[in-house]
Amino acid sequence: MSGPNLPAITSSTLPALIEITEALGVPRTVLASDEEIQYAWRDIPRELSRIPPELRSELLARMCVAVATGLFDGAINYAWNASIVQLRNRVRSFGLNVVSQILGKPFDETILSELKDAELLSLSLQLNLISEEGFFFLDQCRDVRNNFSAAHPNMGLVDDRELITFLSRCAKYALSTTVNPRGVDINAFIAAVKGGRFTQAQLDTWLERLDSTHDAQRELLFGTLHGIYCDPGSSEESRINALLICQSSSKDFSPKTISDLIDRHYEYQAKGDTPRHTASQQYFENLGFLSLLNETERHAVLSAACKKMMSVHMAYDNFYNEPPFAQRLLELAPQSEMPESAKPEFVLTVLSCYIGNRYGVSRAAVPYYERMIRSFTPREIAIFLKLPGNRTILSQRISSYQKCNSRFRLAVQLLDPQSIPNVVKAEYKKWTS
Repeated sequence: MSGPNLPAITSSTLPALIEITEALGVPRTVLASDEEIQYAWRDIPRELSRIPPELRSELLARMCVAVATGLFDGAINYAWNASIVQLRNRVRSFGLNVVSQILGKPFDETILSELKDAELLSLSLQLNLISEEGFFFLDQCRDVRNNFSAAHPNMGLVDDRELITFLSRCAKYALSTTVNPRGVDINAFIAAVKGGRFTQAQLDTWLERLDSTHDAQRELLFGTLHGIYCDPGSSEESRINALLICQSSSKDFSPKTISDLIDRHYEYQAKGDTPRHTASQQYFENLGFLSLLNETERHAVLSAACKKMMSVHMAYDNFYNEPPFAQRLLELAPQSEMPESAKPEFVLTVLSCYIGNRYGVSRAAVPYYERMIRSFTPREIAIFLKLPGNRTILSQRISSYQKCNSRFRLAVQLLDPQSIPNVVKAEYKKWTS
């Protein structure tokens, strides 16, 4: 690609600069020197040759005029504005509706036009419209523009080398149509997640691509998957696909990813979006992130799991249906420190199911109950050993059925003697004697 054939300026423009500065009574040094202008003018065509003709806008024409007159600070501003215009065009071409879906919030032309330069650079990196390298150098250009251009009172003047370096970076990373080879094709990724249920090969492929891309895009896509999972309009296959990817990657979630997920979760709550908030709770449960929620929500989640467990246990065909619910309760229990308010219901549920009813127990569920009993904290043990004295379905079964009484004794023997609180040691001795 050839650059524009710029005219010679030495004989016409440079002498005029002396006349203008003398006429105004200011030193010639307020502008770039003749030598700097000549070197910059010599090198500009090479940099412009890297910019496709369709992107050589009027802003670049103004930049050339500014260079010719020694206004390097103005040239920097024009080159930067041209870069920002092109980055905004890239976002438009990507699809504002797609960006809105990815970010999980409204995103339209007005929002795009009001983005600060730093925000636009970050978004472009997340969408894979620029590379990590491009983000690094363009962000440096942003600092130069803010401190050494005509856009603001500047800290000093840049020379021809600094100007050409600035223009080179803008041309290479912003004023081009180069596609970043590294990263995930977001449109293809979303289409795949919303397509049919992943095969193992598909899942492995997308996990590999996510693992190979940069942190900014990975953080964005995990937030997108959370949004797809919580969207009431998503198909069940889409939700499962989103969850599978997140479950496989959750151990590698960055602190920012986790922070963004928590922010999204509580934003649903603040907006009163119950369907999305409830789905988000399930998402955190499935990823083993229950500890990230506040105590009130942890209580609600555990209480709901206990109620489901007891509902199944009290049903006619409980012996066959209890195991998956017992397994789920076991998975939830160690995810975080259990809220004090949830412990009585949790202990009562586990023990009621463990001792069973007069007909017996769900044998396949027993190992899950035993693991939870062995993990009881001293506070939970105290609740446990006081239950026979309370009016509950558990105490009624213990006093009415020998099978249940015997199984309660077995439950007590599962406890570690070193963990028995002093306040219930008498009850412990009674049931173990």
